[in-house]
Amino acid sequence: MSFKFEKLIIWQKSMDFGEKVFEISKFFPKDEMFNLTSQIRRAVDSVALNISEGSILQSKLEFQRFLGFSIRSLAEVVTCLYKSKNRNYISEEKFNLLCI
Repeated sequence: MSFKFEKLIIWQKSMDFGEKVFEISKFFPKDEMFNLTSQIRRAVDSVALNISEGSILQSKLEFQRFLGFSIRSLAEVVTCLYKSKNRNYISEEKFNLLCI
């Protein structure tokens, strides 16, 4: 069985992005486990989750609403990446690879 969202390039890219963010978050300090690490992982997962959830709705307006949730989650991820860079958890190079 296949879902419509699996064919969406934006969903595919959000899945790839989510895995990249998850991988870098493995190297955050242990004392960030319940703070920044948890936050960035939940936010990055939310991007793809909202795209998939919204894509199965009948209304185009409802799908747009869920895309809005995804964009907000993405903004949260970017903010977490800035915090990660500012705290020297990730390099400027890794930051640029993810954010540009």
